[in-house]
Amino acid sequence: MKYRRRNTTAFTVLAYFTFFAGVFLFSIGLYNADSLELNEKGYYIAVMILVAVGAILTQKVTRDNAEDNEIIAEQERQRSHSNSIE
Repeated sequence: MKYRRRNTTAFTVLAYFTFFAGVFLFSIGLYNADSLELNEKGYYIAVMILVAVGAILTQKVTRDNAEDNEIIAEQERQRSHSNSIE
């Protein structure tokens, strides 16, 4: 039985993109901020939510990919061990 990865390449790229886009947009906002008005506060809240979601998503994807690599490597070891016994 072949193990299927939990995350596609597109999902992994999207996770990293979300995180870096949030950090980038937040940096632009800080660079351009002279005084904070109500609409700017809303912008910062929205971007910080994006950064938080991106960070959580990136952590999950990284952990899942590492676990998948370990599982696939273990299956390959078992398969090669069973082939050598036969």
